[in-house]
Amino acid sequence: MQAKIDDFRPGYHARPKNNGTKQLFENPLLEALSRTHIMVPISMWLISSAVLVWYAFNYTNFSNRAIIGLFATGLFGFTLFEYVLHRYLYHLEPKTPQRAKIQYTFHGVHHEFPKDKTRLAMPPALAILVGLGFFGLFFLLMGEAAYSFFPGFLVGYSGYLAVHFIVHAYTPPKNSFKKLWINHSVHHYKNHDSNYGVSSPLWDHVFGTYQK
Repeated sequence: MQAKIDDFRPGYHARPKNNGTKQLFENPLLEALSRTHIMVPISMWLISSAVLVWYAFNYTNFSNRAIIGLFATGLFGFTLFEYVLHRYLYHLEPKTPQRAKIQYTFHGVHHEFPKDKTRLAMPPALAILVGLGFFGLFFLLMGEAAYSFFPGFLVGYSGYLAVHFIVHAYTPPKNSFKKLWINHSVHHYKNHDSNYGVSSPLWDHVFGTYQK
């Protein structure tokens, strides 16, 4: 059993290959659906966010201040979600071949080929299903407040996608993004078990996983 697990383990802490890509699926349709241009999901989520905010202002009973507050809460809440997702799902310890294969498909292939621009975001077909699921969950938990909270969450996710793309696709810029570029590079090239926050290092400081 251990030998089989180790067959997949290189994808967990794979040695980065700066260039190139890797085929994940034999089926050409599935392979195509596993890739996306970064502007497709970013545009999709920003438009969705704008529509939901418009609905919140025009068709819910919340005050403008409450809508803005819920939006800000969703935006901030995403930073914690991003950290938890990256640390505990994307870096799932591959204790079985099945878990190892899931981890590699979700995230290990990205660590092995970090410069592959087509796999820096969740593919739109899957993302839409996940997004609908999250909106449904938030609506069950908070009712119409979800129309204000979820747009902030989506803007946070869009910001994460933009930062993630920038730090992998371009050389370090001479502005504030440079700190985020270095922070994420530490995660990829120095210590995979640190610096899980991509859009913000806040929660790495809180939970003790930050590395200079």
